[in-house]
Amino acid sequence: MRNNSLGLDTQKTKELSIELNNLLANFQVFYQNLRGIHWNIRGKRFFDLHAKFEELYNDAQVKVDMIAERILTLGGTPFHTFHDYNENAQVPVGKDVSLDEEAIKLIVDSITVLLKIEREILDQSDEANDEGTNSMMSDFITEQEKTVWMMKAWLDEEI
Repeated sequence: MRNNSLGLDTQKTKELSIELNNLLANFQVFYQNLRGIHWNIRGKRFFDLHAKFEELYNDAQVKVDMIAERILTLGGTPFHTFHDYNENAQVPVGKDVSLDEEAIKLIVDSITVLLKIEREILDQSDEANDEGTNSMMSDFITEQEKTVWMMKAWLDEEI
């Protein structure tokens, strides 16, 4: 076992960087989905949803930067091309989404994918004793679980 200057196993941080790049790709597609629904939303709930979607895409933009910087901190290179994002993302792509319920369902479906990836990274970072990544994933999960709960409440659906 060889440790880096952070005191973390280099092989485990390399593996974490790969998983974080997968998360980064998914977050970039999620971010673009949020921009699209922010721009294209229509209907009587426009004002409320337009503002909410802006709040969500601003938050996603911050998280994208945090993920990329964590990859760099661990010695990796963050994805930065649309090709890499499209090739690695599992979140659904929302094209021309303008209806309120369709937009909210897209958000819930996307966050569900993000949560699965984040939980896998959380387990992996725990095993690697990587508290920095672990803490970041834990914070993301807590926020996104609340967002899913709120979106499901808006849809009048059970969690």
